[in-house]
Amino acid sequence: MGLLGDELAFGRALTASEYESVMALGHRKEYPADTPLLTEGDRTGHVVIVLRGWVTVSCATDRGATRLILGLRGPGELLGEMAALDNHPRSATVRALGPTEAVVIGGDAFRRFLATHPRVSGLVIRQLTFRLRSADQERSALASLTVLQRLASRLTELSRVEASGGPYTPTAPGPAHVGTVVHLAQDELAATVGATREAVAKALRLLRTQKVVRTGTRMVEILDPALLALLAEGHRE
Repeated sequence: MGLLGDELAFGRALTASEYESVMALGHRKEYPADTPLLTEGDRTGHVVIVLRGWVTVSCATDRGATRLILGLRGPGELLGEMAALDNHPRSATVRALGPTEAVVIGGDAFRRFLATHPRVSGLVIRQLTFRLRSADQERSALASLTVLQRLASRLTELSRVEASGGPYTPTAPGPAHVGTVVHLAQDELAATVGATREAVAKALRLLRTQKVVRTGTRMVEILDPALLALLAEGHRE
């Protein structure tokens, strides 16, 4: 399972010359917390590149107001490229977690740039491929893992981000540090693992009983990261 983008974000994979050329295509825009950068169903075609802050990528579910969080994206990440390339409605909503700054590039300008810069076009294809593989892994996890396993895996992933102060990469060694705090509410955690709030609350009670985590208002503190990682792999206490 994985919420985070490619370990080498689009903006960071560009050469200095490519970066300057891409940035010159658009304009900078600031978004307050909880503001949408892109909205599911819209027929807009622009793309955004996050410069500062973190955003959630989510889509609607059959449970009405409940949304499934598909990903967390940070600095350097390219978003909205699918609608820019195929002219279909937006497949997800991108919303600022906190104050966020991004570069907004029109779809026509972005497509023309890709047509004349094959290496950059290849980076976009790589990103699309990575996200498709990640989505396949998420679907497999939803079908085969328990809520406890999915929650333990997600907390392990997010705690590594919190502990490092930046994006987690698959090569990061070992579990997160003791005392690392994940700053999400229970309903937000539920949205990241495709479960109900009640199911996540039950799993958190079990983790508290085993002294694996401590919870508070919009926070989960990791007390035993090694055991949390084992639970994510399906081991039982």
